[in-house]
Amino acid sequence: MAIQFNSSRGPTLGVEWELQLVDTHTRRLRQDAKAVLEAVPELSESPRPKVMHELMQSQIEVITDVHNTVSEAVRDLTGTIDRLREAVAPRGTALACTGTHAISDWRDAVYAPVQRYAELVEEMQWLAWRIQTFGVHVHVGVRDRDKVIPIVNALAAYLPHFLALTASSPYWGGQDTGLASSRAIVFGSLPTAGPPQMLADWSGFEEYMDTLIRAGTIRSIKEVWWDIRPQPNFGTIEIRMFDGIPTPREVGMVTALSQCLVQQFDQQLDRGYRLPHPAPWVVRDNKWRATRYGLDANVITDDHGSTAPMRDMLYELCRDLAPMAERLGCPGELAVVSEVVEHGNSCERQRAILDRGGSLDDVVDATIAELAEDRFVTTELRTSNGAIGHAGT
Repeated sequence: MAIQFNSSRGPTLGVEWELQLVDTHTRRLRQDAKAVLEAVPELSESPRPKVMHELMQSQIEVITDVHNTVSEAVRDLTGTIDRLREAVAPRGTALACTGTHAISDWRDAVYAPVQRYAELVEEMQWLAWRIQTFGVHVHVGVRDRDKVIPIVNALAAYLPHFLALTASSPYWGGQDTGLASSRAIVFGSLPTAGPPQMLADWSGFEEYMDTLIRAGTIRSIKEVWWDIRPQPNFGTIEIRMFDGIPTPREVGMVTALSQCLVQQFDQQLDRGYRLPHPAPWVVRDNKWRATRYGLDANVITDDHGSTAPMRDMLYELCRDLAPMAERLGCPGELAVVSEVVEHGNSCERQRAILDRGGSLDDVVDATIAELAEDRFVTTELRTSNGAIGHAGT
């Protein structure tokens, strides 16, 4: 089975951001996507729509055009979100993004009126019923098809880094799961989700996809939801490991991290280097460690079981990527990694609200404020007159 790869002109960028529709009175998710999309036809009905349905009616996916720089991609996203906010505010709806919604029950979800989603639900049943989850996907362009699989394999070593920085789903249906990312478990339960298969080359990818199709496991390669996967039609590598991300600055952070890593690996291949190829057991174990502990994880660093603190690993990674970030024009966006390590990822910020006497309603309010104000909210408590007070960075 030949799979054509539509090569990109360089490390171009595209970002997909799955947003929550939140009722400002109840703070629960509103199953309102169809009406919202109808209210913004200039965004939803164009030949290249900027907003689309996702699986649940509580979600809207915001999509960028193809860009060269991180700052361009983030401006694209925020411009679309500003227009969406104008449309949803009169409906008593706010926008937010975390990997799961802290208090809504997945059993209240309504599926989007899209045929392929109906087919997914019919096939996956209970596994699909629960996918009221939210994430961010970053596409980075690759020029040469033969580089794609080696880069995907090398990026698999960074699954825990991606998840630790963005873990934002400690709560599921009003309960603390004890995990940094419950989304990683819920979405990862799908049969073709999880870490990428460690394949040898592009022909191995073609053969593997052909085998899955012949076996009836999938009907097309679009049904392979690996944490990192090739996107042949777009000429990109798509990194899907990120939990729902609350702020534009953090979206810029992971976009910069993705672009820097892919371009660094691309250039190393040009120089004749052999890229890292982590053992599958290390990849799986490290993903679990980040799922459970987030930034507090100790991750495995070699095949012999050596470990290091995730926070230290992230500081080192930023230092290593700093020259590449300068060349790509995203040093400021990459530097947000250090801010998250210092002030906490969304999971830690949410739990801090309860630790200081707040409620899960306050957590939802904080996530709304983080998106609207593009800043980290570490405390969200109500004053005696019912107004909302923030403390953050």
